Amino acid sequence: MKTVAIIDYGMGNLHSARKAVEHVAPDTRVLVTDNADQIREADRVILPGVGAMRDCMAEIRRLGVDELVREVSLDRPFLGICVGMQALMSRSEENGGVDSINLFPSQVRFFGNNLVENGERLKVPHMGWNEVFQAKSHPLWQGIPDGDRFYFVHSYYAEAQGNADIAGRTHYGVDLAAAVARDNIFAVQFHPEKSAGAGLQLLKNFTDWNGTC
Repeated sequence: MKTVAIIDYGMGNLHSARKAVEHVAPDTRVLVTDNADQIREADRVILPGVGAMRDCMAEIRRLGVDELVREVSLDRPFLGICVGMQALMSRSEENGGVDSINLFPSQVRFFGNNLVENGERLKVPHMGWNEVFQAKSHPLWQGIPDGDRFYFVHSYYAEAQGNADIAGRTHYGVDLAAAVARDNIFAVQFHPEKSAGAGLQLLKNFTDWNGTC
């Protein structure tokens, strides 16, 4: 039986993520855990995240999750979700600047309080459904039409421009990275566990993925 470990560092949408993975892969054992040995033994690992980046990174570092993520993402499929994706970037400008795990060189930026498009002021956070356009072919996009809609909730975003690792992009006042991918890592800004059929398909693809492209 395959095992998926969802890393519990106190800052994630743990219950719904676990339920969604169990739904798409009933033959998979899903663990929500902060136990490093269990995470190392898992076939696949998910890093979720919600809330303020400074608080998330403080807990990630206190629990040694940063080093654990660097380790386990080398040799098995690894999925980052929402702030779990942002934590994989180099730095966030939230709270005056927060250094992150630095697996991807991108910066995480604030949408700003005056986000305007076509003369219309956009609400921040970016909350709701938005189209995701696939920037590269990847096993996690299998069965998902280009431009399908996913559910977002965020006030900060990873840059899309000049991002060599971008796997999907969306637009909300600015172009932003909806997904990044490299080797065994795939990470998304949206919440697949809240994104109906497209999100469930992505999670199913993750449970079937053997890593790399």
